[in-house]
Amino acid sequence: MLIPNPRKQLNIYAVKKEAKMNPIGLISMQYARPFTAEHFPLFLKMREHGYDFVELLVPELGELDIKATKSALDDAGLGVVLAARVNLERNLSSADNDAHRAGIDYLKYTVDCAAGLGARVVGGPLTGNPLVFAGRPPQPVEESERLARKDRCVKGLKEAGDYARNAGIVLAVEPLNRFESDVLCTTQQAMELLDAVDHPAVKLMLDTFHMHMEESSLSEAIRLAGDRLVHFQANENHRGFPGTGLTDWVEVCRALHEVGYEGPISLEPFRRTDDRFGVPFAQWRAPHEDESDRLSASSAFMKSHLLLTEYRR
Repeated sequence: MLIPNPRKQLNIYAVKKEAKMNPIGLISMQYARPFTAEHFPLFLKMREHGYDFVELLVPELGELDIKATKSALDDAGLGVVLAARVNLERNLSSADNDAHRAGIDYLKYTVDCAAGLGARVVGGPLTGNPLVFAGRPPQPVEESERLARKDRCVKGLKEAGDYARNAGIVLAVEPLNRFESDVLCTTQQAMELLDAVDHPAVKLMLDTFHMHMEESSLSEAIRLAGDRLVHFQANENHRGFPGTGLTDWVEVCRALHEVGYEGPISLEPFRRTDDRFGVPFAQWRAPHEDESDRLSASSAFMKSHLLLTEYRR
């Protein structure tokens, strides 16, 4: 570990470079959804707030021009990670052949977008079968269907993984909480799936928001993921700004160090400033005030925890 020269100007990015800290990014929907070309000026703001990359939702056709977006990212000095958005019509786990096929084709499309943008990771609930936000409640399934879903996911991820590997992209499967997925909810389930897929271009991403609901221990789940973890979303239990909730960030960051994680870490803070009765917390809302100080503090918070926990092992 190199010690920064105190006589030189010390800034967060310099510490990151010398200490080889993980790049910290911000999910674009923090600002706008959908994220379009009119929001490109926000890239510079993200960089000014101390972020190294932006996590973009994979654009639907016509939302973003890939070349123009790549140019805007380069101009701002930001890297990029992509987040896939599946639905019931593009669904690897589906028994409907058309939906299953569309799920595979969609993952190939996300790879094409990643290659054009310079991203190396496409993450998200790639197995499909969304629940509440797709208007579908959880329902019990027969054992034969449970196993068939797994087989369909394995088959689809193998084919999409071949396509991703040829493009130098990694697909990162994300477990979601029980209200958003009935296919993949825990790190243990994800490891079972990855063992069955057994593909170098199909790995794992974790999100502490979902982990708070489904894991017995955040640190144990990270250790279980080990070197298969290629993307990490650092979110509070209530999706507020880091440090304002129940997450033990020292525990989390120590576990990341223990498994040798050096990949991207993105933040996805939703607004928690409106506690009026009946306001739906699950609904995304655009910012109604300047959050620059909190966004800068969030970046510095995560970078300081990563740096200090490495020295405190």
